[in-house]
Amino acid sequence: MKTVGYLAASCAAGLALGAGPALATGAAAAPAAIGAGATGHQHRTPLPIGRGRVLTGADNGHTVTVHPGETVTVRLYGRRSRGVTFAWSAPRADNSAVLRQTDGGTTPTGDAGGRFRAGHRGTAALSARRTCRAGRGHVCPHVIIPWRVTVKVT
Repeated sequence: MKTVGYLAASCAAGLALGAGPALATGAAAAPAAIGAGATGHQHRTPLPIGRGRVLTGADNGHTVTVHPGETVTVRLYGRRSRGVTFAWSAPRADNSAVLRQTDGGTTPTGDAGGRFRAGHRGTAALSARRTCRAGRGHVCPHVIIPWRVTVKVT
């Protein structure tokens, strides 16, 4: 019975921390990565952004249009609180002829990002997922939050 109580509290905490489907995680054109530290305070890490489009968690479910040769930069921001980290997987494109990944990865704080160069005309989907990682002695809700943006290259 005690485990159920911890799980319920963990699920409620996860929802309170923004693990729900509506994610608004930073300014779309911000030239810095923003993440929440263990205390909930935000910190900034300079991130060079080339000419092109910047996508964040707020763009989930949207369709964007870019031109061949433009760069699409994805910045997804993790969240740490009370012994758990809501972390993003590295974003991936489903069509490398349309969007070729030039770099990308994740950070220990749960942030993830990537850069993609628009190539041939067509449509590609960028996707990532947000999951919970529990610290020692903590429990995570078993929730996976998908992120997906359709990119049209015209």
